[in-house]
Amino acid sequence: MSWITEYVRPKIRGLLRRDVPDNLWTTCDSCSQMVLTKELRKAQNVCPHCGHHMRVLVNDRLAWTFDNGEFTRIELPLAPVDPLGFRDQKKYTDRLKDARAKSHLDESLVVAHGTIGGHNAVVGVMAFEFMAGTMGAAFGERFVAAARLAILQKSPLVVFTASGGARMQEGVLSLMQMPRTTVAVQMLRDAGLPYIVVLTNPTTGGVTASFAMLGDVQIGEPNALIGFAGPRVIQDTVREKLPEGFQRSEYLVEHGMLDMVVARKDMPATLSRLIGLLTHAPADVKAPPPKPVAAPAAAAE
Repeated sequence: MSWITEYVRPKIRGLLRRDVPDNLWTTCDSCSQMVLTKELRKAQNVCPHCGHHMRVLVNDRLAWTFDNGEFTRIELPLAPVDPLGFRDQKKYTDRLKDARAKSHLDESLVVAHGTIGGHNAVVGVMAFEFMAGTMGAAFGERFVAAARLAILQKSPLVVFTASGGARMQEGVLSLMQMPRTTVAVQMLRDAGLPYIVVLTNPTTGGVTASFAMLGDVQIGEPNALIGFAGPRVIQDTVREKLPEGFQRSEYLVEHGMLDMVVARKDMPATLSRLIGLLTHAPADVKAPPPKPVAAPAAAAE
């Protein structure tokens, strides 16, 4: 090797090298295009190339939903940890510790209250970043607490779903949260309060088979996967090719399972309008003062 290869070339590379952060760019899950992470966040995690709605972290979802990004999170109850002493490749307690460390959350449901378009509202957001948003006993406790808070405040309950279904590590206890959350929805109905569900990608399993399909209004984000079993499982079972867009939001609207598909940027305005219609209450926004009326001219003598 010459001195150019051994000495000059490494020096030039060192001068040209720049430290580039690992999270500077994000790849779209749908079209595989590279998007600047900063620009993607400004677009509320919607790909500017294909319009694909990517997953959203809990705090971002709350900030983009409430007026001016202002909300108050409430403390929620926790259920007994690992009631079955479950273990697969690792202990369930270890899985919970890992999930809490990575997501900085203690469970798969976060509840907050504030205003949406001037209307008071309680909002529950499922955290897919916490064990794929799975539903266990602690989730059921929190959902009931959210319903009770809405009843206490006489406010509507809005729930954003994102889940892989019931949590297998809790066995039949996780399945019991299906009737439990259904009872909580009935509590809201008995109190005459609206219950609005926003289904995001993905919403599957026992979540879809319970509270996620009981809303007074069912909203889907664009192209969200919504169903009980996955399309591949269904196709292998029925042994038929599934229709184009099967189990996607737009397909479900056409077949009457959802009421509407709403883009993320339009979600707060849509929720505000729906809450106003369902509660028959105008938004708590000060109306402009009435214009002065000119006095009639004096009659000519």
